Amino acid sequence: MIQLYHAPISPNSRRVWITLLEKGLQFELVEVKLNGEQFNPEFLTISPFHHIPVLVDDGFNIVESLAILDYLEAKYPTPTMLPKDAKDLAIARMVELVTINELLPAASSLLPLMLGLPGGDPEKIEAAKQKVATVLTVFESLLDNRPYFGSQNITLAEPVAGTVVPLLPGVGIPLNDYPKLNAWTERLIARAAWQTSQPTPENIASFKSIFQARMAQQTA
Repeated sequence: MIQLYHAPISPNSRRVWITLLEKGLQFELVEVKLNGEQFNPEFLTISPFHHIPVLVDDGFNIVESLAILDYLEAKYPTPTMLPKDAKDLAIARMVELVTINELLPAASSLLPLMLGLPGGDPEKIEAAKQKVATVLTVFESLLDNRPYFGSQNITLAEPVAGTVVPLLPGVGIPLNDYPKLNAWTERLIARAAWQTSQPTPENIASFKSIFQARMAQQTA
């Protein structure tokens, strides 16, 4: 059986979890607590860089979430989650990569706000919000009259961007100025895969505690 080593609070993990659910695959979730378990020798044998997620399928270990998604699409192509048309495929890929390279780093700078914690450099926070606004404008332009990016059906772009964009109103970045993206977000969070993988209050509290401890160590 497929095993997914993950942390519930991680968007990187969650995008794989959602894809497994959307493809209807049987799998086992193995939680890795980020309080140090990621450095255990047993885990390092499958994840040498101590990162999550890791997918193990028939003895084959895969790290890096986008590589995992490509593997799942290639090995388990039904239902298909990548468009065949060149333009539509480019749209889906752009959304994936812009999320990873632009949106997620900016959103990470807003993490204290997401967790309700004080602190943070006001200039860096404002720069991060500006970067997020640029990304959202691009995403709004890439959505047409279809419900998903470049497709009538959910693609790999959705688990990638759709585990980050819905978090943004929680840091004071409403989606009202992006009507197509706002409707897209509402469609996603209503899906069973998103609801099943939603972090629990306990997950959030645990991560907040770990994050606070790390911040205290950095300022000590």
